[in-house]
Amino acid sequence: MKTLRSFIPDTLLIALAVGAFFLFPYDLAFLTRIVIMMVFVLSIDLILGLGGIVTLGQAAMYGTGAYTAGLFAVHVSNDPLLGLVAGMAAGAVIALLSGLLLMRAGGLTLIMLSIAVAQVLAEIANRARNWTGGADGMRGIRMGPILGQWRFDFIGQTGYIYCVVVLFVVLFALKGLKASPLGLMARGIHESPARMRAIGAPVYQRRLILYTIGGAIAGIAGALAAQITQLVSLEVFSFTLSAEAVIMLILGGAGRLYGAILGVLIFMVVHHLAASVDPINWLFLIGLMVLLVVFFLPKGLLSLPPALQRLIGGAR
Repeated sequence: MKTLRSFIPDTLLIALAVGAFFLFPYDLAFLTRIVIMMVFVLSIDLILGLGGIVTLGQAAMYGTGAYTAGLFAVHVSNDPLLGLVAGMAAGAVIALLSGLLLMRAGGLTLIMLSIAVAQVLAEIANRARNWTGGADGMRGIRMGPILGQWRFDFIGQTGYIYCVVVLFVVLFALKGLKASPLGLMARGIHESPARMRAIGAPVYQRRLILYTIGGAIAGIAGALAAQITQLVSLEVFSFTLSAEAVIMLILGGAGRLYGAILGVLIFMVVHHLAASVDPINWLFLIGLMVLLVVFFLPKGLLSLPPALQRLIGGAR
C-alpha cells in the first residue's frame, strides 16, 4: 500500500505535464520556464529542506551552469546533452570550491557568504566581456538536435519535453538519494548537528557532499535555461533569483521534493496572472499569499490536505 501511495504523486505529475502540453500549446515557453525553475528549486530543497543548509546564493551555481552551457555550445559543441553535462559539472565544481569555506560557517554568516559568492561570479562574468558579452549578455547560442533527432522548434514543443524529461530524471535521482544512507544522515544533521558529531558522523564532509550535489542540480537548471532561451545575461547570478526560489520552496513545503514542485507552480502561475492584471502591485498578492502560508501552514501548501483532514475529523 505504501509503495502504491508513493506512485500517486508521480502519476499526477506526469498527467499534469502531459495535460499542460496539449491544453496550452501556445504557452509552452512559459510552461518550460516553470519546469526549469522546478529543477532549480529542487536543488535548494536538497540543500535547505533535507540538509538544513540555509543559503541565498544558489544562483551562483545556476549562473555558472548557464554560462558554461552557453560557452560550450558556442565554442565546443552544440549538442544539448553534452552541454547539460558541462553545466552540471561546472555547478558542482563551483559548489565544491565555495563549499569548502561555506560549510564551515552557519547562520547569518553562511547566508552572507553565499550571497557574496554569487556577486563575485557576476562581476567576473561582467568583466569577461570577450567571452560572456558582459552586461549585454551572451548571444549567438545555437543548439543542435537532441540525440541528433529532435530539433528545437519555434513553438517550444521539443524544449518543453526535453526539460520535463530532465525534471523527472532529477526528481527520481533525488528520491533515491533521500532514501540512501547519505540522505538519512543528512536528515540527522539537519535535526541536530551536535548530536551527529557526538556519534562520530563526519558532518562537515557530508554537508559538503550535499552542497556539491545541490550545485550540480542548480547547474543543470542554468544549462537548461541557456539552451532554451539561447541567451545568458548577468541576471542569472541575481540575488532575486535565489530569494524567489527560497520563497517558492517555503510556499510549497521544504524537505519533501514535491513541495518544491508545488511551490514553483503556484508562485509562477499567480505571479503571471497577477502581473498581467496589475503590473505595479502584483507583488502585494504574492506577499499576502506567503504570509498566509507561513502563519497557517508552516509546513507549506503540501500539508494542506492532511490539515483539512484533521480539521474535518476534529469537527466530527
